[in-house]
Amino acid sequence: MTALARQPPAAAGSAEAVIVGAEIAAGHDGAADLLLSIRYGNGAISQVALDADTAFGVMQVVGAADLAGLIGRSWGEISKGL
Repeated sequence: MTALARQPPAAAGSAEAVIVGAEIAAGHDGAADLLLSIRYGNGAISQVALDADTAFGVMQVVGAADLAGLIGRSWGEISKGL
């Protein structure tokens, strides 16, 4: 299961980090993790893995019913609650 943004949700040059991709991946312990791709204001993209409990909590807080509901969300706002 994967959700990817087709276009960058943030304007070019924006300082805000936003989620541009989300997928379910196997974690180091074999359990499912949520792998988020985050685009930063300088254009760099990195990935962050969240364990299942944290991932479900994040999705609940932002009201995302599926992975696509995370695309375009501010990583800065989400990460404050982690």
